[in-house]
Parts: sequence; C-alpha cells; structure tokens
Amino acid sequence: MKVEGGCHCGHVTFTAEIDPETASICHCTDCQTLSGSAFRTAVRTRPGTFQLRSGAPTLYVKTTAESGTKREHGFCPRCGTPIYATSVGGEPKTHSLRLGTLRQREGIAPTRQIWTRSRAGWLEGVAVLAAVDKQG
Repeated sequence: MKVEGGCHCGHVTFTAEIDPETASICHCTDCQTLSGSAFRTAVRTRPGTFQLRSGAPTLYVKTTAESGTKREHGFCPRCGTPIYATSVGGEPKTHSLRLGTLRQREGIAPTRQIWTRSRAGWLEGVAVLAAVDKQG
C-alpha cells in the first residue's frame, strides 16, 4: 500500500510503501516515554521504499533496553512530531512509521500488540469512558 505522510507543521513530508498487516501497538516503556503517551502505534515500510519529500528529520539514536540494538529515530526539528524509527546502517532499510503521521491512517488498523507486560492497566476501561467530539 502506498502512503503519504508528514509532521504536524508540514516541514517533513514523505512517501513509502507499507504492509498494513504489520501495523502494531507497542506498550514498551521506551515507546511510552518517546511518544509521551501510554503506547505507540506504527507500521513497517517495505525495505527501501521510504522517501523524504521535504524537510530533514532530526535524528536520535537510542539503544533498545533489552537487546542493546541501536535504533535511529527521526522527528521534525520544528514541531517535534515523531516520524519513524529504523536500524542504524546501510540500505535498504525498513522504517517503522508512526501511524498518526500518515494521511491514510484511518484505513490502517493495528493487527497486534507487543510488550504488553508494560501496558497501562487503565487501557482496559477506555472503551467505556464518556466520549464527545470536542473538549468543552
């Protein structure tokens, strides 16, 4: 599936080909901290298909907590939107795109959850919370 996306301010834009079946929710504590939320949603690109259309992300290389693997995280230098994570090193790479940055995000549903031992306990009750279209 061909996708287009970008950051909140529009500085960084990109295209890629993804496999929607790879969409997932990660509950690890690194993803919680890096997203500023209870979890992160992402989908993997097909190797070598990620292309920047505008802007250049700021890169942050982190060491994965359990494996020690280094992962390059790209985010907008202007608005701070997380765009992707990928391996450090040569091409062709697979990028883990943040679902919220994709124009086609409504058509891509996560198919699995990972690192559920770190999942926030209160997520179980989200479906029954009062829901409104806007704050007010």
